[in-house]
Amino acid sequence: MKGMLSTFEVVAEPTRRKILDLLRDEPQVVGDLVATLGLSQPAVSKHLRVLRDAGLVTAEVSAQQRRYHLRAEPLRELEAWVAPYRRHWGEHLDALARHLETMPDEPPRRRK
Repeated sequence: MKGMLSTFEVVAEPTRRKILDLLRDEPQVVGDLVATLGLSQPAVSKHLRVLRDAGLVTAEVSAQQRRYHLRAEPLRELEAWVAPYRRHWGEHLDALARHLETMPDEPPRRRK
């Protein structure tokens, strides 16, 4: 890997997004992530290293286990980027809702 990856590049990878989703609910140890994701321990550890290097997770060492925690602060960059698009989606969803309100409640009957 050349240089540091941006937050966008890090979360572009589907497995890393799954790991973030799992950590959003509660901290996890590597073994639990391996079992849930169905990946090898080295593969999960590699993804966790990328997430840790990007500042998205931290590791708490306890005895021989590492418990990983989500750090949501770096995701603010993504949220700021998505915000203008969210307004765009909202406008389209509002238009769809208005259109659906004008439709009849019952579907038209087919001719036989």
